[in-house]
Amino acid sequence: MKIGFLEFVAVILLAFLCSLNAVFGIRFVIDREECFSHNVKYDGDTIHVSFVVIKADSTWSSHEGVDLVVKGPSGDQIQDYRDMISEKFEFVAHEKGVYRFCFSNKSPYYETVDFDVHESHFSYYDQHAKDEHFNPLLEQISKLEEALYNIQFEQHWLEAQTERQAIVNEAMSKKAVHKAFYESAALIGASVLQVYLLRRLFERKLGMSRV
Repeated sequence: MKIGFLEFVAVILLAFLCSLNAVFGIRFVIDREECFSHNVKYDGDTIHVSFVVIKADSTWSSHEGVDLVVKGPSGDQIQDYRDMISEKFEFVAHEKGVYRFCFSNKSPYYETVDFDVHESHFSYYDQHAKDEHFNPLLEQISKLEEALYNIQFEQHWLEAQTERQAIVNEAMSKKAVHKAFYESAALIGASVLQVYLLRRLFERKLGMSRV
């Protein structure tokens, strides 16, 4: 039984929409080290990675950032980032298998990290591109799929960046309020002490004049 052109397009689009879960995103709190794995089924795929340190438990500390080491299925090191608050990169998986992403935190406090992985692969073209009439359509669908994945990946990274900036701004506002409060308290204390000393000096001079 042959399927028509419109039926074939509908099947391809339905499979495409059902596959929009290939973007892997997670938010976690790191103490010392956390590792994640991603299974790449096809060699030659492009792996997109991003992470953002959303916040740290220590409000007053100036040091933030984590280390990230990416290793391939053979244990070879692919990427190595040190003391990074935010980063977005990509690499080509030259072999299929399990890739490990290990974060490490050298600071004495917990940090919240938003981590995202996206694997670019279009399997429908490999499976169904047997008819020359369908090849241009499948190629356009492949480009559309990759564009949508990239938009989703970029949007997730920007949302994490925006959330981090909002937390940083809030922390800075709290610091400014606390600083203003302490300065005001110090100024009031100095004023009270000055009034007290002037009063004691005035009372002493008044007592000496009476004698």
